[in-house]
Amino acid sequence: MLEISFRPLTPITGAEVEGVDLAADLQPAVVARLREALLRHKVLVFRNQPMDDARQVALTDAFGGATAAHPITNGLPDAPAVLRTALSEDRPGLVESEAGLGNPLRGTAPRRLRTEWHVDSTFVANPNAITILRGVEIPPTGGDTLFANLEALYTGLSSSLRGYLDTLQAIHSRHDPSPSPRFDGKASGPFVALHPLVRVHPETGVRSLLVSAVFLQAIRGLKPRESTALLDFLLDELAGRDEIHARVRWEQDTLVMWDNRSVAHAGPVDGLMFQEERIVHRTTVVGDLPCGPNGFVSRALMGDLFEALA
Repeated sequence: MLEISFRPLTPITGAEVEGVDLAADLQPAVVARLREALLRHKVLVFRNQPMDDARQVALTDAFGGATAAHPITNGLPDAPAVLRTALSEDRPGLVESEAGLGNPLRGTAPRRLRTEWHVDSTFVANPNAITILRGVEIPPTGGDTLFANLEALYTGLSSSLRGYLDTLQAIHSRHDPSPSPRFDGKASGPFVALHPLVRVHPETGVRSLLVSAVFLQAIRGLKPRESTALLDFLLDELAGRDEIHARVRWEQDTLVMWDNRSVAHAGPVDGLMFQEERIVHRTTVVGDLPCGPNGFVSRALMGDLFEALA
């Protein structure tokens, strides 16, 4: 019997894991135990897990195969599966967003609460299945990440509304005007994908809302005002229902793994509240094409799939 224990963060979302050294023990039985827990808790938090990038990539491969660091942004030169994010580089954008500044030609100010809530890489037809984030340089306090249980978000709606949402598809997109050429030579966008608004989890069969405030643009087949009203409602539910949220407080050498098919996240939610640096390294496990309750399968309208590294 493996001596691995799980202490839930909330009744429905997240658990702290004890009794495993991810840098040393990736035996199949350990991976299977953690995968089972990931499907149940959706977010796993591992404390005191010092490791280098190579070990993080090995961990990612053990859960299904590491992708390139990002569909648009290059990874590290010596670790192309690893995406480095430094808060010092992101703070200017956070300041502008908080102040309501930006390009006046891009339209109106954001309508939705907490517009940074998102599911990773939904602008591609096969978003990554699992995300792994490791704290490389963590401030004494701050830099927290929020998670929202998308299965609970779905089941909390009325049965009549769920039945309607089950039939819908939504357009997700991203276009960076001047991306750097990708290491693998593939195009850096633009990306547009058509996804079911409700996806069926490929391992558990449970339904969840596939909503991502950052990338979700419109619902196919609805008039613009109808689409905007429905998306505003769903995304405000995502941001405003505290009972489906879990908050992870980072420490040095913390590693967080989450099921990108069943949770959305936002963070660092308090990045303007402290001045210290925060650096995290991200890897992702290749995902499949989401499938809806009515059998609709996601497809790319523009751009390549997000595939595993060769």
